[in-house]
This record gives sequence, structure tokens and C-alpha cells, in this order.
Amino acid sequence: MEKTPSQSQEPAFQHGSLSMAPTNKNYETLEIESINNIEEEEAESEMGNKKAQEELHATIDQKSIRNKRYMPLLVLNYFLLFVGSVSSSMLSKYYFTHKGSSKWVSTWVQCTGFPLLLIPIFLPYSLLKSTIRKPFTDFNKKIITLSIFVGIMLGINNLLFSWGVSYLPVSTSSLLLSSQLGFNLILSVIIVKQKITFSNLNTVILITLSSIILALNSSSERPKGVTEKQYFIGFFCTISAGLLFALYLPVVEKIYKKVYCYEMVMEMQLVMEMTATALATVGMAFDGGFSEMKREGKEVFDKGERVYWVLIVATIFAWQFCFMGTAGMVFLTSSLTGGICMTALLSMNVLGGVVFLREKFGGLKAVATVLCLWGFCSYVYGMYTKMLKAKAISQQNNNNNINRHSGEDSSSLELVSMVKNLGVSH
Repeated sequence: MEKTPSQSQEPAFQHGSLSMAPTNKNYETLEIESINNIEEEEAESEMGNKKAQEELHATIDQKSIRNKRYMPLLVLNYFLLFVGSVSSSMLSKYYFTHKGSSKWVSTWVQCTGFPLLLIPIFLPYSLLKSTIRKPFTDFNKKIITLSIFVGIMLGINNLLFSWGVSYLPVSTSSLLLSSQLGFNLILSVIIVKQKITFSNLNTVILITLSSIILALNSSSERPKGVTEKQYFIGFFCTISAGLLFALYLPVVEKIYKKVYCYEMVMEMQLVMEMTATALATVGMAFDGGFSEMKREGKEVFDKGERVYWVLIVATIFAWQFCFMGTAGMVFLTSSLTGGICMTALLSMNVLGGVVFLREKFGGLKAVATVLCLWGFCSYVYGMYTKMLKAKAISQQNNNNNINRHSGEDSSSLELVSMVKNLGVSH
């Protein structure tokens, strides 16, 4: 039977590699392809939104190296750590050298300057208008509890440090405190999953050797008027302070992982130091420390009452700079990097003790100082090579993403053009 014209099939439309007859079935196929294209565009849009959110997070999160406040904060906090670490150790030892004797007074001044932290907490919001976040708005019971717990650790650490520095030369106590780096590495591996590399392991070994050398040199390093028993009490108190501080660093790093702004770090530091101050104040009250301060200033301190109170105030400021710098470095980098930076500054304390306090600097102490600096330089070099590798990998990933998106955009344009041509031909 001969087909009528209405029943005859229309010629198929040829387009490149496509061969499609404009039937209802083919139109359905085109509609499905259009829907798929729309879904792909929506998926790409979601990817773009996700990337935009990541960029926004980098802008808000001050721990991100892409944040414009990151580098100024890093430099500022290392400066505070440098000034605070060196001057606090010198001033604390100066107090005991000139007949100050109260360990509780020395402990109390380390944290009683916490009101100074209100400046970095309220200044960005109230005066600089650099943030819209109101102070203490993100605080909850968990953060307060953790801050109080860490504050108790800090208070005990301050007391142990006071006992240590009262019996040891500041150069010796500084090198002993450098042993906290070994504890810091071990605890960082356990608490924050820090990776062990050759550079950080080499650093720990070298600095631990420097502490062992000082222990073997104890007889010639003992100050006048300090018995062998008191010297070893100071030795083990200093080692214990280093261990506790090594625990403090990774614990606060784990807490800071959920914190995105420097102001909140200072708020938590305020709670910690208030807790440590309360602990020291209780000890001062039971030991008669407040009346002891008045008596020391007038009758005991051999530089006079005026110098005594200037020393107390200067020590309060120095310790605040030290703690602010430490907290900032841990927040912006890591607990291990913060410990490494502090260890490097301890060698400055050694030189400061020799220059300003006329402490002895024998051969073994020189070897211990060289080992300490060698360990620090080893770690810095390892960090430098790691940063170079990370930068190269990041650049390669960015190039791959650009090439992939360019290819996808070209394919999408070809398909859209093809569908439009089909519609025009029909």
C-alpha cells in the first residue's frame, strides 16, 4: 500500500555527528538534555557558591593565611612574645636577686594583669570598628568550663616557675624550660595529631641534650647561698613547669580550633588568667603575701621601696605580653610552633642573664646554648621546606581547577549552540 504524504517520514536533520528526526520522541530527548544541562549549571552554581563561602570563611577566619589581618597579627604576637618572654624572666630573677623571697608574690604578678586584656577585646569593636562581633557573644558553658580548667593549670605552672627561678640562675632555668619542647611534641602528637618529621624530632633531641648537659653541670652553676637541696628543688620545679606548660599548649590549640577570631582568644585568655589570679590570691591570703609585699618594699628589698613597686608593675606588664603573645601564636599557627618560638627566645634569656645579671657562662652552658639554637634552626628549616611544598601543591591544584572549569565551560557552550541550531532548523 502506498503511503500518503501525511504519513511519509520527514528527512532526518543532520548536525555534525548528530542525526535526529524532528519527531515527538526527539523533542523529548532534547528536553531531557536541556534539563540535564540546567542541572549541571545548577551544580556548577552550587560549586561556585561553595567556593564563595570558602573565600568568605577565609576572610572571616583570622587563622587563614588569606585573611588580611593574619600577618599583622602574627608579627604583633611574636613581638609581644619576644618582649614579654625575655623581660619577664629577667624581672622575676631580679626580684629574687635583690632579696625578694615570696614565691606567692612572684606567682601573683604573673597573671594579675588580666584587665589589660580588655584592650584587645573591646578596642576592635568599640573604637576601631574593625569587627561587628560584640565581645563575649559566642561564649557558652563549655568554653567557660574549659577556660577555667586551663586557668587552674596555668596557675599551678606559674607557682612551679616561681619556685624554679628563685633557686636557679635565669640562664639555667631558661635552658631547662626549653625541655618543654620535647614534652610538647609528644603531647601534640597525642592531643592534636601532630605529625612527627625529621626536623621536629631532631629539634627535640638536641634541646633535650642541652638540658641534660645543664643537669650534669649543676655543682658549678649553683648560686651563692643556695644549698644543693634547694638547687635540685628548683631544677625539678622548672622541669615540672615545662611539662605542665607543654600540656597547656596543645590543650589550648585543640580549644582554639573552634575559634575563628583573635578577640575571642583574648576573651578566653581573660577567663584563664582570672582563674589563675584567684588561685594565687588564695595562696597569698593564706601565706600572708599581701602584708609581705608591703614589708618587702619598705624593709627587705635592697633597691628601695620605689624600685620595688616599679618592678612589680613592670613584671605584671611583661607577663601579660608573654601570655598574650603565646596565646596568639598558638591560635595563628600551632602549639608546636608556639613552643619552638618560645624555645628560641629562651636562648635570649640565657644571654640576658649573663649580660644584665652577671651570671656565669661556662663551657658547658655555651654548648647547651648552641645545641638549643641548632635545634631551633633545624625546625625553622623544616617548616620552611614544608611551606614551599604546600605552596607548590596549592598552585598546581589551582591550575588544574582552572583548566577543568575551562574545559567544562567550552563543552557546555558547544551543547547549547547545538540545541539552538536544532530549534532554528526545525
